[in-house]
Amino acid sequence: MTTSRGAPRSALLPLFLIAAAAVGVEIALTRFFALAGWSEYGYWVISIAMSGFAVSGVVMVLGRARFLARASALLPALPVAMLLAGAVGWIAVAANPFNPLELQNPATAGDQLWLIAGYYAALFPFFFLAGLAVSLNFVVHATEVGRVYGYDLLGAGFGAVAALGLMFVLHPFDLVPALLPLLAIAAWIAARESAAGGAFRLGALGALGAGLAAVLFLAAPRISEYKPIYAPLNVPESRVVGEWRSPRGLYVLLDNFTERLDTDVSNNAGGLHTPPPPRSFGLYRDGARIAALPRPEAISAAHAPSALDAGAYALLDAPRVLALGGAGGFRAAEALALGARAVTIVEPEPMLFRAMEQGLGPSPALARDPRVTLSASHPLTVAGRFDLVDIAGDFLAADDQNRQLYAAEALAALLARLEPGGLVSVPIGIRELPAYAVRVIATAVEALRIAGVADPASHLAVIRSAWNLRVIIGRDALDPARVQKLVAFAEARSFDLPYAPGLPPGREIWNDLPRVALEDDTLDTSGGAADAVAEEIALLLAGTPRRDAFDRSPVTADRPWLTPVVRAEALPAALARVELLPQPEIGLLVNAAVLAQAALLALVVAGLPLLARRSLSVRPAVLGRALVYFPALGLGFLLIEIAIIEQASFLLGDRTSAFALVLTTMLVFSGLGAMLAGRAAIPGRALAVAAAVAMVGCLAAALLARPMVLAALDWPMAARIGLLVAAVAPLSLALGLPFPLGLDRFQSQGAGLLPWAWALNGAFSVVATPLANLMGHAAGITALFLAGFACYLAAAISWPRLSAWSRS
Repeated sequence: MTTSRGAPRSALLPLFLIAAAAVGVEIALTRFFALAGWSEYGYWVISIAMSGFAVSGVVMVLGRARFLARASALLPALPVAMLLAGAVGWIAVAANPFNPLELQNPATAGDQLWLIAGYYAALFPFFFLAGLAVSLNFVVHATEVGRVYGYDLLGAGFGAVAALGLMFVLHPFDLVPALLPLLAIAAWIAARESAAGGAFRLGALGALGAGLAAVLFLAAPRISEYKPIYAPLNVPESRVVGEWRSPRGLYVLLDNFTERLDTDVSNNAGGLHTPPPPRSFGLYRDGARIAALPRPEAISAAHAPSALDAGAYALLDAPRVLALGGAGGFRAAEALALGARAVTIVEPEPMLFRAMEQGLGPSPALARDPRVTLSASHPLTVAGRFDLVDIAGDFLAADDQNRQLYAAEALAALLARLEPGGLVSVPIGIRELPAYAVRVIATAVEALRIAGVADPASHLAVIRSAWNLRVIIGRDALDPARVQKLVAFAEARSFDLPYAPGLPPGREIWNDLPRVALEDDTLDTSGGAADAVAEEIALLLAGTPRRDAFDRSPVTADRPWLTPVVRAEALPAALARVELLPQPEIGLLVNAAVLAQAALLALVVAGLPLLARRSLSVRPAVLGRALVYFPALGLGFLLIEIAIIEQASFLLGDRTSAFALVLTTMLVFSGLGAMLAGRAAIPGRALAVAAAVAMVGCLAAALLARPMVLAALDWPMAARIGLLVAAVAPLSLALGLPFPLGLDRFQSQGAGLLPWAWALNGAFSVVATPLANLMGHAAGITALFLAGFACYLAAAISWPRLSAWSRS
């Protein structure tokens, strides 16, 4: 088969469907890992997918002539092979007994590493075949690389939309099988161009039937027994009383004897004559508990005076309360029981908002009370002034984007909402790692500085139990009378006060909290109780924070992640003491491992010319420019995309929707840009314009994205989506031009460069995903936009001039 000119549109429809299936399955697999295990391991899917694409390009370079000669048979055969590989891979993934907790135990980690290799072995063939199909289309239609790349990107965008839509109606475990029929359709269409078309059509139908039958009878995906939902789901007489599906996650409402309001009450509750927290339903998202929901009987808040959350209320008289997070309706009842005269509830998580507004399954809606207002506003834009901003204890766990409220700029904005004497009460768990609490305290200090406070130490108090801690931030300095009220409150409940203005050191410690250090494997055998937070607060307020493996710097709007806290330079120590690390820190280690693997793959792909001189047959100067141009595009596109996803997640209040919308918009408009590339009369000028638009877009995003998002937080969802698409589309259109323009220019110097360029782009895209996550946590979202700027500048500089080549 020879390369085509002016191929009919139907010739590229199979490529469209293959790209749709590949991206759809990739997204579906990330949902599987989020539900069956932990979402951090979804990075593996991205790594495996891009590795498959990169290796396929290498194989195409080495066997280009043979593949091209057999293209008429391979084009319909490859989607059939993908379908079978996808079915077998899904069965193998579902059967893999990987346990991430054993990965953190040095004695059992070896077996888990083999199971991780099993995931790669199960999924790599599918994505390798997908990449081979795409690169073969580039080779077959080498004169129309813009159209080929456009169909590839448009198909990928369609796949993202299809996966998102299916999440509303299908269980996450059914998503992968639901996408496999796309490959049978692709093979059916591609068979038209083959002499054995009838056989390929029958093969496609047979493969589809066999694959789906095998999945139906052999695949047994399950939720890990270590997910929080597993135990309550399996206690006697436990009932699932509601289930709801959406891209945000799989919501399950449980009713059993273990479900209670999860609030931190004093061990002295009996002496205070307060009952335990009431029974409730448990609402779980992807297997993690996000809230307790009230039962049909009236909500009881008699336990509230003995709770750690009541500390701030003890310093106020009849406060007007802004409650961030409604705890399913319990927070309003608790606030009123603690003396609040008015409560405004803001609940950003849509399912929890719906539960309070309309009820959810058997759980009733929030009872009507003139003192209680349920606001649909964003927490940073809600109207009114308050005496207390009270963040619920389960607020962070309820939704990923709630972490934005823990940034110093956000806390400063909440301080500005306070009346004189007002307080902000910020909770954080300490049962896993005390460093999280120290970072929240450092953020509170920074928030006070942003608010213009000269002496932040006089505006802070910290109260804790053995499990949780609250940072109380005052708009005004906390006077001795208030401090004494807090001391009396804590002593009556056996809570500890790690810090309050004027409080002398050496107080009795009720709840032991030893320091966790990766650098020190010795244990404190002195026998006395410790308070690691108190020790660190003293260092922090003295301006000499402890410098070790954990990052205690303030959370900011540009770095809006409370976790992970392990520093990049401390990764060796973290790996050596991985058993000490809580689950939120494991994502960092997974990213680092994926980056190391990706860097190795990129080196192999980049070194291909040394192994395949005859296959490439191009001058060293050409290779040098290609080694800059295509890696820069692979890195730059993904760095910009991930930075935009972070800003879009804040704008839309949901990472899943933001990911799908940004991915779809960028793929679709980049695909349109790729199709325009073939019409460029002067490719060099088109490249210069596209690179300039990309660089200006990066600078504009770095400077303007955050202010635009803040201005639009209370817009209707449709308007926010419109704003996002309008902002991303022009940039994406420009980002779609450089790759096909480069393919056209470089392949004129050697046909083998085309699949190698595809491999380079894929290999460095593998590098970009973990690199962007690590860079974002360490340097911030702005750094990602600036890195994207540098990549497109490098691509523009390395753009080849044909006149220079003719002289070399």
